[in-house]
Amino acid sequence: MAAKGAAPAVALSSGHRMPAVGLGVWRMEKPAIRSLIHSALRIGYRHLDCAADYQNEAEVGDALAEAFQTGLVKREDLFITTKLWNSDHGHVIEACKDSLKKLQLDYLDLYLVHFPVATRHTGVGTTSSALGDDGVLDIDTTISLETTWHAMEGLVSMGLVRSIGISNYDIFLTRDCLAYAKIKPAVNQIETHPYFQRDSLVKFCQKHGICVTAHTPLGGSTANTEWFGSVSCLDDPVIKSLAEKYGKTPAQLVLRWGLQRNTVVIPKTSKVERLQENFEVFDFEISGEDMEKMKAIDRNYRTNQPAKFWGIDLYA
Repeated sequence: MAAKGAAPAVALSSGHRMPAVGLGVWRMEKPAIRSLIHSALRIGYRHLDCAADYQNEAEVGDALAEAFQTGLVKREDLFITTKLWNSDHGHVIEACKDSLKKLQLDYLDLYLVHFPVATRHTGVGTTSSALGDDGVLDIDTTISLETTWHAMEGLVSMGLVRSIGISNYDIFLTRDCLAYAKIKPAVNQIETHPYFQRDSLVKFCQKHGICVTAHTPLGGSTANTEWFGSVSCLDDPVIKSLAEKYGKTPAQLVLRWGLQRNTVVIPKTSKVERLQENFEVFDFEISGEDMEKMKAIDRNYRTNQPAKFWGIDLYA
């Protein structure tokens, strides 16, 4: 079964292009990964968002290797992202090579600093959060984000990575990164959705040539509701009413809203039918008036809350 059509791509400051819709593999069950990724590739997905912390890079790598071997897709047609975990900020090269080995790739299209914090090193590829005896995240204060970033830049010159970026950085951390960067971040991957729109951060990044990727574009979807106990914007009456108006599902409407803000969206799902649904967002356009209606439902409500597990709120 051939791909039905690829998503449009956005130009990055690095000179490379990233598909505007991708598939996030967070919380994707290992036994289901092969089938889900192959189904996604057949539908037309060409952008996969991974992370060392998701602890499924090896399974993703097996699925990709089979897809290449069978001719389902070519490596050069894919955009693969993965992320540096907090405990590996002092071991950037080793961590990147470990991810490449697990993914069975020669290079990454995009490598991100997953969170703007370095924690106690627990061994490359070991991504459990290092907590102190007090139950609070064991932050390594000897490694600055600037040091980490310059190590990330080294990956580009080594040919291991084509583009580098940041994730979960606010305006001030992003501004600082721009000040010390020799290679500026191509991407800032953040939580943004109708209940947490973060207009100032999105506009700041875009003004400075940083592409914004929404890692929780459906805001409080099933995965986040189960994991963090969050409220879903998909149940909002404004979203539901507009979705009915456009003949789309609430999820499709919200993803389209993200695209029309010029952000890249990487919805996560473990259901094949949702893969198809989430990709069918290029055949309609939300009017300016309706975009304003969606802007008005912003609650400044964050659904992705690692403080629940870390004993410390990085966003405070």
